[in-house]
Amino acid sequence: METLVGYAKRDLMVPLTLHDDLPAAPADRLAVVNTLAACWCGEVNAVVHSEICAVPDQRLTVERDMLKALPSLRPEIGARPATRKVDRLSCVRFGSARYSVPTRLIGDTVFLTVLEGRVQVLERFTGEVVAEHPLVAPGETSVLDEHYGSSRPDKPRRAPRARTGDEQQFLALGPTAAQFLTGAAAAGVANLAREIRQILTLHAAHGPDALHAALARAVEFGRWRADDVRSILAAGGAAPTPRPPGQALVLTLPSALTAPTRSLADYAIATPGGDVTGTMGGDVMGGESR
Repeated sequence: METLVGYAKRDLMVPLTLHDDLPAAPADRLAVVNTLAACWCGEVNAVVHSEICAVPDQRLTVERDMLKALPSLRPEIGARPATRKVDRLSCVRFGSARYSVPTRLIGDTVFLTVLEGRVQVLERFTGEVVAEHPLVAPGETSVLDEHYGSSRPDKPRRAPRARTGDEQQFLALGPTAAQFLTGAAAAGVANLAREIRQILTLHAAHGPDALHAALARAVEFGRWRADDVRSILAAGGAAPTPRPPGQALVLTLPSALTAPTRSLADYAIATPGGDVTGTMGGDVMGGESR
């Protein structure tokens, strides 16, 4: 069929285009070429073909009895899709990049196709598109939160793990102690083990309630050393708790409350000799100041 179309284009369309025998409108031009091609096919299929040494119309009548129905499965047209197995992270690798798929497909094999710069993930038997991602560069990832049923946190959540007996005893104080230990480690406190031992000594001296309150205040203000906790305990709860400033208080005073003003000349003091003494510490005589 492809060869037949090539014959029609080369033997019919090209000569007619060179001689300007086709209509100007594309639709009319196509209709003329299709009519001429059908006439040409009827002519050549009624004579003996040089390759098969038979008349094509007669051979087709004989061969039609040998034809069978097409298979029920849809044939694959175009580039064959790639197959990938979904890993434990609910992702597939394609082009050295990772793309997420719904978690229900973990362990299954899926098809991947690339269409207009987007990667489509299809189920193997149904052909349903279960995920679609933009094509990313090698080494990058494209992960959609809806594939996992929840959103990803902005920061990783890692609970502290005790490695020594002091750390186990310290973490047993409660979640406030865990926040203190995590914050101190993130701040890069040197010799954190020594600081923990000193805080445990304070626990024995002041009791759990006072130490919990001191650790909570230390976490709030980012103080990560045992001396800071000791100072908070020494204050005995009397340390001030600063608060952020509130909104500005804007008042508009009525104009009727504005006080009247007077000239400074109204406050000049006249002397018996006719001189005028200024109010600013200078005397005025005869228009000259001295």
